[in-house]
Amino acid sequence: MSLMEGERIREAVLKAAVNGRLSCTAARKMAADLQVSPGKIGEACNQLKIKIHSCELGCFK
Repeated sequence: MSLMEGERIREAVLKAAVNGRLSCTAARKMAADLQVSPGKIGEACNQLKIKIHSCELGCFK
């Protein structure tokens, strides 16, 4: 992941998170919108200490 891509993902995650949390549905949609893997969204969430909740498919750990 390039530095620029990582920053773009982190900004999107911070914008979408509510009270330090992001739903699985929102995270998967964000991955599709940004054309990145759900894993990259998960990595950004881990870095930012944002929890994924209501996980539906086990994509985020």
